[in-house]
Amino acid sequence: MTIDDIKRLIAPDEHRTLELKKSTGELKDGMHSACAFLNTDGGWLIFGIAPVTLKIVGQQVTDNTQREIAQALSHIYPAVDCRVEYVDVPGQNNFKVIAMHFDCWAWGKEPYTYHGCPYYRVESTTKEMPRPMYDERLKAAQPHKFGWEKLFADGFSADDIDRSRLMSAVRMGVDAGRISPTAIGADVNSILGNFNLIKDDKIKNAAIMLFGKKTNEYPQLLLRLARFKGIDKNEFLDNKRVYGNFFDLIDAGMEFAYNHLKISGKVIGLHREDKLEIPVTALREALVNAFCHRIYDFPSQSVGLSIYDDRVEIENPGRFPQGLTAENIKSSHKSQPYNQLIAEALYKTSWLESWGTGVSRMINACKEQNVPEPYYTTEQGYITVVFPKSTLAKKDCGIECGIQLTERQRNILEEIEKDGRNTAKDIAGLVGIGLRSAEGELSFLRKHGFIEKETKDNRSPWVVLKKE
Repeated sequence: MTIDDIKRLIAPDEHRTLELKKSTGELKDGMHSACAFLNTDGGWLIFGIAPVTLKIVGQQVTDNTQREIAQALSHIYPAVDCRVEYVDVPGQNNFKVIAMHFDCWAWGKEPYTYHGCPYYRVESTTKEMPRPMYDERLKAAQPHKFGWEKLFADGFSADDIDRSRLMSAVRMGVDAGRISPTAIGADVNSILGNFNLIKDDKIKNAAIMLFGKKTNEYPQLLLRLARFKGIDKNEFLDNKRVYGNFFDLIDAGMEFAYNHLKISGKVIGLHREDKLEIPVTALREALVNAFCHRIYDFPSQSVGLSIYDDRVEIENPGRFPQGLTAENIKSSHKSQPYNQLIAEALYKTSWLESWGTGVSRMINACKEQNVPEPYYTTEQGYITVVFPKSTLAKKDCGIECGIQLTERQRNILEEIEKDGRNTAKDIAGLVGIGLRSAEGELSFLRKHGFIEKETKDNRSPWVVLKKE
């Protein structure tokens, strides 16, 4: 790192990912900001810069200075491996600027603390992290200790389990070779015990979520169903809310899809084969994933299935596991279930695989049926899988037309036409969506030939190739 690099870093003044301090006399406050960077979007902590004027003043760095910095960093937990840069200030003998970069927090990692207190970043301000935010991140990092699914269901017992649903699932597991045939004759308590869903005759929330007969005390066990007219949410054609256990909700979702999606059929031999315009296996997989991997801690949040003229969306409260994004989730990855008890029970009953192959199976099902593959967006604490409807919609004139873009995608194209140098972050602010959602939409538009870079250099401006 050079002094020119420092000048470029500090030019915009302090912001969400930059904190400036005049000297290590403010080391303690600086460590508060370091902890905040680690818990938010990452950032630079730089000593030797006068705030407001942005004058590079530097400071003398001694062995004692370096020991103080190392000691301060050691009070951040979990421990961080931070490289400290000492940059010479031209014209000032032995004066240096001290720069440290801290990586951003990833969902599923334990929240960071400094001297036992967590901090996070709000624009250019460092604040103590609210207790609910800290608890949520701690639960995400240690679901084996704090997960909703593992808590006992107060007031419920094995008598509240729908035996028919349970035994149907067990039979599927036996047929798949994942459950011993002896389970078919076992009692409810024994089966729940084998699924680790009961302890000392007290059943866990996961048991109610999967097999409960009455779920009215669990508002998060809800599926919102909507058929909208057109491509936005301005007008309903159908609107339902269904409560129930996992299997009730999967059935309700698939029934709604059959009622509102087009069905085509052809005769093969002596049999007629019917297909939904979105593959049944892909829709079912997306619904299973939504209920299996969603965050259940917040009763006000629920899974939703929305059908529009141009697409189907399935949204669930949650975040991608560490290392996964809306862009790379289609690549090969390992299974990282947020709800381990629920995932294990669904695996044993053959409703779920344990190798992280669910997304690829949805994509393959769409390819086999010659319909567009799904893509993901994230916004306001929800993950949404989007299934575009067929790209080969015939017009009366007989000409094949392309993908019908959503209103949001058309707005993005308009912003790119105004200024092709807009980044994903710029687009997010201009259109009013999250950064990852903007990245997902840009990836979709580029993949389907609506936009491209002006040159092969990925840093070059965007160019709009077509609008429909």
